[in-house]
Amino acid sequence: MSTLHKLIFGNSMDMSEIRDESVQLIVTSPPYFNAPFDYEGLFGSYEEYLDMLECVAKESYRVLSEGRIFALNIDDILVDGKRYSIVADATRIFQNVGFNYRDRIIWKKPDGYLRISRRSGVLLQNPYPMYFYPDNLLENIIIFQKGKFDYKSISKEIREQSKIDINEFQKNNWYKTIWEMTNVLPNSILEKNIAAFPEELPYRLIKLYSYVGETVLDPFLGSGTTMKVARQLKRNSIGIEIIRDLEKIIRKKIGFDADMNIFNQDDKLEIIIRNIDNYKSFTIEFSDKEK
Repeated sequence: MSTLHKLIFGNSMDMSEIRDESVQLIVTSPPYFNAPFDYEGLFGSYEEYLDMLECVAKESYRVLSEGRIFALNIDDILVDGKRYSIVADATRIFQNVGFNYRDRIIWKKPDGYLRISRRSGVLLQNPYPMYFYPDNLLENIIIFQKGKFDYKSISKEIREQSKIDINEFQKNNWYKTIWEMTNVLPNSILEKNIAAFPEELPYRLIKLYSYVGETVLDPFLGSGTTMKVARQLKRNSIGIEIIRDLEKIIRKKIGFDADMNIFNQDDKLEIIIRNIDNYKSFTIEFSDKEK
């Protein structure tokens, strides 16, 4: 089975290249609000950041098929000593747009991922009450659903092709609300300076919430992880990324460069580059000037 993949360089606040209800699953992790490791100083205010999320939520609701899932990997963020309640605010935004709040999964990173940081280490210097600030090893994956899914709409053939491996499901504890997954390590070449999630995250979500031959969208594509996994799992994919410089990295990751031997040679990639409107892409150099 060959698959089709579309890479759009532009702002995901507008998804005009995507038809209404033509996507069967959305998996993404939006940028963290002005985090020092992820677009520091990009947004003028927290309200501007929430406005961006609302625009993306509205467009996502439009392009997502009835009954289907939007999986949002997001977490609260600490900026300049102030903690922003992104999870609660994003949940409210998505519900106001029309999504149902179906589930919450906690992604737990390995215990050895963090050593004592300057934040939690304050207590070591001041071992008294009120000096405790914990380090975070958790992130949220919020599962939103658009309406109700018609289970009878999927043919028997596609159901069998998409069947979930029960041994994998049980052995790796997919059935729990806590998923223990190793994060992308700092020395990963294709994720350098990109706040990427591990391939295991979209792998589980795509297997659990979509069927073979359907279309998966990531409106904050980054290095292309979601598109890569979607292609491996015989799904079509659409990725939207605002930073134009990432094309070479994305093409390499999803297998549309010189080395394509691990994928189906009949798969197709279309690249769209917006240049003329308010929702066009930009370069890293431009992003640095805007901060």
